[in-house]
Amino acid sequence: MRLPPDLDEAYLPGLFVAPGPYLDEYAARSARARESLPWREVRYGPGESERLHFFPATVPDAPLLVFVHGGYWQELTEYESSFAAEDVVAHGGAFAAIGYGLAPVHRLDEITAMVRRGVRWLHDNAADLGVDATRTVLVGHSAGAQLAAMCLDDVPVLAAVLLSGLYELEPLLCTSIGNAIRLTPEEARRNSPVHLLRSGMPPLLAAHGGAETAGFGVQQELLVTSANAAGAVVDSLVIPNRHHFDLPLGLADPRDPLGERVLAVLQ
Repeated sequence: MRLPPDLDEAYLPGLFVAPGPYLDEYAARSARARESLPWREVRYGPGESERLHFFPATVPDAPLLVFVHGGYWQELTEYESSFAAEDVVAHGGAFAAIGYGLAPVHRLDEITAMVRRGVRWLHDNAADLGVDATRTVLVGHSAGAQLAAMCLDDVPVLAAVLLSGLYELEPLLCTSIGNAIRLTPEEARRNSPVHLLRSGMPPLLAAHGGAETAGFGVQQELLVTSANAAGAVVDSLVIPNRHHFDLPLGLADPRDPLGERVLAVLQ
């Protein structure tokens, strides 16, 4: 897959699909989950933004789906990130949405460290939460996929689901995104998951939409190539007719091709 000369066209899906209605849908479904299900907010670290929303399962020793939101490290919070909670709980799982401090106030190294603390907190407190730590599935979307993948060398999980992710950050140095988050070449390399892949790590399911901008297809190809070279297990999926913003809405919907795969991993 070839990239356009202007890398913003490759990596800014909002140039081609208005994100507003989809972000509104994330927020509306998340609010509905908080109204219909038991849940609680947890501070998992010392920072003001180090919060997560946890929705318990209806059965003991349940699997746990942990979601890390996107927004190019600059937007969204845990409050817009529980749109899959109702479906996950309906299928016997627990759900957690991790919030974190945003750029440019926080550097990418700091943000990555926050998400690692959040995932680690859930792992360490699994018994008290009524979940089976060995059945944790870590999911990230867009920048959240980068953050989720950066946890895999730190916290044991059953599997990771990476949606429309960013796995080699060097191209972002030539985009408005890199400028906005003050990304340096050293930060880009330290926070690029392709350099952390190894044999024996949890299996990966990587997916992007068939109607995505070109950068996300290229990023998935880089992930798969690097995983195969490192001996890591990766399954690559392209969902036809889906774009960057509507793809995660099917995350745990059994009628959705993505949701069907994710629920199979979660069982």
